[in-house]
Amino acid sequence: MPLGAMQDRGFRVTQILDHAAREHGSRELVTRWADGSETRTTWAEVRHDALRMTQALRRVGVQPGDRVATLAMNHVHHLISWYGVIGAGGVIHTLNPRLFDEQLDYIVNHAEDLVLLYDASLQPVVERMKSRWPTVKHYICFDNGEFADWIGAEDGEATWTEGDERDPCMLCYTSGTTGNPKGVLYEHRSTTIHALASLQPDCFHIEVSAVILPVVPMFHAACWSLPWGAGAAGAKLVFSMVNDPAVLCDLFAKEGVTHTAGVPTVWLSVFEHLDATGGDFGRLKKVMCGGTAMPRFMIERFMRAGVDVMHLWGMTETSPIGTAGYRPWNWDQLSFDEQVDIKSRQGRAPFGVELRCVDLDDPAKILPRDGTTSGALQIRGPWIVKRYFKAEMDAAPDPENWFNTGDVAVIHPDGTLQLTDRTKDVIKSGGEWISSVELENAAMAFPGVAEAACIGIYHPKWDERPVLVVVKKPGADVSGEDLIAHLAQQVAKWWLPDAVEFVDELPHTGTGKVSKKDLRDQFSDYKLVTGVPSEQ
Repeated sequence: MPLGAMQDRGFRVTQILDHAAREHGSRELVTRWADGSETRTTWAEVRHDALRMTQALRRVGVQPGDRVATLAMNHVHHLISWYGVIGAGGVIHTLNPRLFDEQLDYIVNHAEDLVLLYDASLQPVVERMKSRWPTVKHYICFDNGEFADWIGAEDGEATWTEGDERDPCMLCYTSGTTGNPKGVLYEHRSTTIHALASLQPDCFHIEVSAVILPVVPMFHAACWSLPWGAGAAGAKLVFSMVNDPAVLCDLFAKEGVTHTAGVPTVWLSVFEHLDATGGDFGRLKKVMCGGTAMPRFMIERFMRAGVDVMHLWGMTETSPIGTAGYRPWNWDQLSFDEQVDIKSRQGRAPFGVELRCVDLDDPAKILPRDGTTSGALQIRGPWIVKRYFKAEMDAAPDPENWFNTGDVAVIHPDGTLQLTDRTKDVIKSGGEWISSVELENAAMAFPGVAEAACIGIYHPKWDERPVLVVVKKPGADVSGEDLIAHLAQQVAKWWLPDAVEFVDELPHTGTGKVSKKDLRDQFSDYKLVTGVPSEQ
């Protein structure tokens, strides 16, 4: 005789929207459009419009598993398309408009997108690329009335396409800094579990009272799961099509924003705007920051203003949450500097994922969590990629499901992650490893430095030596000697760069990160002065 059992209901992403509309139907969603106008809607209306879009997609022949692409910024029509495509059984494929034409060409054709929805501002990209996208049969503009008319022809009296929880629902491609971009195919199950993880207090801490303005683009790694988490909690969403600091600060104040997320460069521009206008952060409680490490001075400024900084680490392949900043049990017993030390790291893995570091030279050797031993970072869990989209089946994943992230890190005894480099960027000098990231962070803390990147340059004796490439802030008076003297107080002497080079700008990838590959190409003929010995 059975002792009991639970209902067997699989996870589907559309359940998030059903819940938001049923339990939080009147909760508001706001969009500030590119022309400065605003529209307001609710979770109940978003669900109705998503169902109408599901009907429209079926009318043009979209079948379960078909890919539907978007080339768009952050707004409610884009959100409707996420749920509408998935509701029809399709796979929403977010395209990054900042990528080069060659990358967009490859990605759309590799994905075999059938429909493409786009912003009017990106019409030139669409017109330029149409002839190179033979699989795309239907083009619909989001914000010139075409999208509203397209779904407006439907009544919304429909049901979502049913299926297995392991069906695909979303496709995101890596930025492709080496080789062609790779597709990561998220599942209903992985996406829903990931959304639930984002609600954890030690993660994004999203509650029904939250007002979330995601600065991170919706085309980047599922907007860090914020549209899914907001729906699961019934939170208010505020979208802005432009990331102008004046617009963002106006929305912070006007809409009572409590949660926001973006890369460090966004917050630098916000600081500058607030300094110029005398404004403040309003009701802001949490800032999620990822992409690159947040400089210490930035963390200190937010914390002194009463804003909790949530340092994140993740990647497209991790949906993207791998770790999130947190407050340990003894937070109130720590000094301010000790608190900043913790927030400067990349946080701790939420329930659902596991982390470990292995030796860079011997991957079979698992390294201790001692806070000092750095190695190649690996991760596994239910929302971590197993195999890339359309990858050959003989490219078997690790039998224990450990995914190599490409990052170099240390894990502290309390589980806190601290990134030290990328495996392809770490500098090996005289048989010892030098962290380019640590040198960059130290340089960024120096007054007058706007941006810094460190690369390894060939050295006949030490194999590689670090060279620091720096962009000055406008009008700043910074010398190489000043920077070296500053770094000498922060790092070991043998880590000090052999040279500092000043440039007008650094090369960046389509996702806004410094492209070390392009920087190394730029300095491929660079010759170090080897007459001055480096002490190692």
